[in-house]
Amino acid sequence: MPNRSRSPIQTQNPWQDNFSEMIDVRSEGEFAEDRIPGAINLPVLSDREREKVGTLYKQVSPFEAKKVGAALVSKNISRHLTEHFANKDRDYSPLIYCWRGGQRSNSLAAVLTQIGWQVSILAGGYKTYRTAVRDRLQKLPQQFNYQVLCGLTGTGKTHLLQRMAQQRWQVLDLEALAKHRGSLLGQQWEDSLKPQPSQKWFESQLLQKLQQFDPQQMVWVESESNKIGQIYLPPTLWQKMKESPCVEIQLPLEERVSLLMQDYSHFAEQTELLASKISRLKCRHGTERIKYWNRLIKSDRGREFVRELLTVHYDPAYRRSIAKTFQPVKSSIELTDLSNASLDRAIAQFDRSS
Repeated sequence: MPNRSRSPIQTQNPWQDNFSEMIDVRSEGEFAEDRIPGAINLPVLSDREREKVGTLYKQVSPFEAKKVGAALVSKNISRHLTEHFANKDRDYSPLIYCWRGGQRSNSLAAVLTQIGWQVSILAGGYKTYRTAVRDRLQKLPQQFNYQVLCGLTGTGKTHLLQRMAQQRWQVLDLEALAKHRGSLLGQQWEDSLKPQPSQKWFESQLLQKLQQFDPQQMVWVESESNKIGQIYLPPTLWQKMKESPCVEIQLPLEERVSLLMQDYSHFAEQTELLASKISRLKCRHGTERIKYWNRLIKSDRGREFVRELLTVHYDPAYRRSIAKTFQPVKSSIELTDLSNASLDRAIAQFDRSS
C-alpha cells in the first residue's frame, strides 16, 4: 500500500473537527484522571507496565528499561491494530496524544503512518491541552451573560433547569458536571460508590460545555457556592455568577418536603449513613436537636424530619448565603408543583436573551 504521509502532522489544536477520532495513548490511570472530551483510550503502556519500566530505569539501567518498554509497546500496538484499527478505511485520520507528545504517541503514530493513514500528533501532548484548558477558562466565562436561579433547598431549581435544557435553552448544570448536589446530603446516590470527577476532568467538561454556547444568548445557571462537593469553580465563572441577576424560584413547603423525600429516598434504608451525615451539624444545632432528629429517623417519621431539616437548617443557611454572595433578588417565580405544566408556565415567563 502506498504511504500517503512520510511523517505525522504536528498540531497544537485538539479542537479541530476534522479528526476521525482522538486517541489517548497514556495509561488507563492517566486517562481516568483527565482527557480531551471525546477521546478514546488505547494505552501503549498500562499503569502496571509503566511502573515496571520505571523501576527498571531507576534500579537497573535506562538501556534495559528501553528494551523492555519497546517490547511492551510493540505488543500493545499489535493488539490495538488487531482489535481497533482493523476495520478503518483509507480516509481514517486520527489525532494521537500522550503526556508530552513524545515517545508513546510517536510509537503508535509511526506504525499508523506506515500503513498509509494521515496521522496527527498533539504537539506537547496532554500538557499542551491542559494549559489551553486553564487559559480558556480564565477568559471564556467572561464572554457570557448569566441568569442565576436562586431558591431555597428543594424548590426544584435543578428540575427547572433540566426542563429548560430539554427546550434548548442554554443551561449550565454545574451539579451534573460535578456529580454532586452541593449540600450536606449532596452526593448523587446513583454515583455514591464512585468519586466525584477529578478537578481537571470537571474543568475539561465545563470548557466543552461553554464552547457550545452562543455568547449572544443568556446562560442559565443555579446559584452555587464556589465549591460543589470537592470541586472548585473557576474564579472567573464564580465572579460572573456573583455579579449576575437572580430569579428566585418558590415552591410550597410540603411540595419541597415531597421532593427531598423522593430525591433522597435511599436514606430510608440507609439510616446509619443519614445519622452519620447529620452528626456533622452538632456544632451548629446542638446535641439535643441532633438526638431529636435521630429519633424521628428511627421512628419512621421521615417527613417530619425533612421538614425540620429544611426549616431549621437549610433555609436559614441558604438565606444567609444568598444575601452575602449574590445580587439582590429582583423577581420571583412561584411553582405550584414540579409537573411539566407547572415548569412550562414558569419558563414561559423567562426571556431567552435578556
